[in-house]
Amino acid sequence: MNYVAQNVGIPTRANCGVCHFWGGGGNNVKHGDLEKSLLEPTTDIDVHMGIDGEDMSCVDCHITEKHQIAGKLYALSSENKNRATCEHCHTNAPHTNELLNGHNLRVACQTCHIPIYAKVNSTKMWWDWSTAGRLDEDGKEIHENDADGNHNYLSIKGNFVYDDHVIPEYYWFNGIAGHHLITDIIDTVPVQMNSLDGSYLDKGINRRTDMPSKIWPVKVHRGKQVYDPVNKTLIQPKLWSPNVGDSAYWKDFDWNMASQAGMDYLGLPYSGEYDFVETEMYWPLNHMVSKKEETLKCVDCHTRNDGRLANLTDFYLPGRDRSKFLDGFGIIVILGALAGVTFHAILRRILRKKCFFQKESNQ
Repeated sequence: MNYVAQNVGIPTRANCGVCHFWGGGGNNVKHGDLEKSLLEPTTDIDVHMGIDGEDMSCVDCHITEKHQIAGKLYALSSENKNRATCEHCHTNAPHTNELLNGHNLRVACQTCHIPIYAKVNSTKMWWDWSTAGRLDEDGKEIHENDADGNHNYLSIKGNFVYDDHVIPEYYWFNGIAGHHLITDIIDTVPVQMNSLDGSYLDKGINRRTDMPSKIWPVKVHRGKQVYDPVNKTLIQPKLWSPNVGDSAYWKDFDWNMASQAGMDYLGLPYSGEYDFVETEMYWPLNHMVSKKEETLKCVDCHTRNDGRLANLTDFYLPGRDRSKFLDGFGIIVILGALAGVTFHAILRRILRKKCFFQKESNQ
């Protein structure tokens, strides 16, 4: 331990990646923008960490003091502390174009600069526990993989769907997140395992954080989980045991036994009935920042047909939305301008001819 204490150094990508790349049981399973390709990426994968570019490490942005690592904003924190933002390095006006700088007021940098995620290895998008428990003819567990080696099906966990080069979904987010607890009553489906706080009307006033809501790119992980349809709560099943017959689902494949054992362990009620409910979990994106040439263009959002922000309908977006008043006013202005130009041209022509004839007359 003395040797270890005397040889502690700055964390490397490998140190951080041991947990953050492999969270959730495999490479890139959880986040979508944190995976092993970031150990030695090119700038095509991440413009900051690319070894052919800035070659930055994790702690260049996640600045650490007395073992307190900044970066809570991207951990879906319920607390307003230890935040790390793009503005810490790039300021609030990183562009020479003032129009683009103005977007920063309500649009996160990541929205334009992370147009896709899971650029190299795919990430888990769907996990269906309701299909777990299928065994082969010999009663043994089934393991099925897709063409890329990702699990399609595991007897102990059910079906999965992976994808790569994924286009993010977009939500308002002010840096504060809520969380669904196992004791919370399910009143909406899909169940929001975590909820991103924010809206267009949220300007960051009279709140725990003064950061206004911004449009953020998000990975949404969807699936089905076991729950109690009588008590209307999620169930924490007992999954593992070294022995068959100990109520562990991964040994006995009995949801009822596993549910009873798991809830008993937590000291929570279980009705004796179980079913499966759809759930969603949100992961705001921050890594795999693209080169400026590959960032979103105006038309990606300001368009009427399948734009990036099609799901955000609580505000007026020029180029996408229609307003009878604004459209009518605009048409009137255009027609008025055309009429004014036409009238001016006709008047000039008439006066020019009048002046010509008067000149001829005088001569």
